[in-house]
Amino acid sequence: MRQFVIDELSFLEHDNLDSYLKRILKSGPIEGVFWLELPQELLAPPQLNHPDCGPFYFSVILEKTEARIEFLVRSSRNIRCSCIDWATPEQRNFVLDFIDNMIKEEYIMV
Repeated sequence: MRQFVIDELSFLEHDNLDSYLKRILKSGPIEGVFWLELPQELLAPPQLNHPDCGPFYFSVILEKTEARIEFLVRSSRNIRCSCIDWATPEQRNFVLDFIDNMIKEEYIMV
């Protein structure tokens, strides 16, 4: 899986990230999973051609000592579809900007 990993989180960093993610993102179906929704203007042709599969999002997974942000654009309605694809450079920059802001706002030591 292509993903960005922040590891070796302290207990305090984990709590800060948990609070931040609960405030900013939609919770996923499992504890510790959050959805970073992809803005409409960043949708790639595979997603634009499948509006019924949206909204589209990136998974953010918070575990005890690490956070993982996947670079796979997922559908909120289908598990398998041709619109599920790896992030384009613009979409990847969106995710990296989110990570940079999260780290800065929550004082995560990386």
